[in-house]
Amino acid sequence: MNLILASSSTAGSTGVLLIWIVAMIALMYFLMIRPQKKEQNRVNAMLNDLEKGDSVVTTSGFYGVVLDITDEDVIVEFGNNKNCRIPMKKTAIAEVEKASDGYGDAPAEKKAENAKPADKKKAPAEDKFEKK
Repeated sequence: MNLILASSSTAGSTGVLLIWIVAMIALMYFLMIRPQKKEQNRVNAMLNDLEKGDSVVTTSGFYGVVLDITDEDVIVEFGNNKNCRIPMKKTAIAEVEKASDGYGDAPAEKKAENAKPADKKKAPAEDKFEKK
């Protein structure tokens, strides 16, 4: 009788152990592997959208502008010196800032400064603080 009870308790503990192992593997997947895949997809999308004229930051911290793009390499110009053009792998690019054409990108403060005086309206709170 004791032999039957002993074998049933070990079978139960084996099942619990298997459930714990599966739970740990699932936890590792959601905490480690899945975020890494998401980040890799983001980086690949960023590098695929890379165009001439985009400002980039390399993994070593240098700021530059993309001059030419091939399948695996880019030519980046660093600084104001037009002779400092360095070919490098696309994977050496850490961040990309899209080139702006200057239209529609002006901050709100500059738009307000460029507005005509008749277009500017005073908020009711501003009238209280004006000196007369």
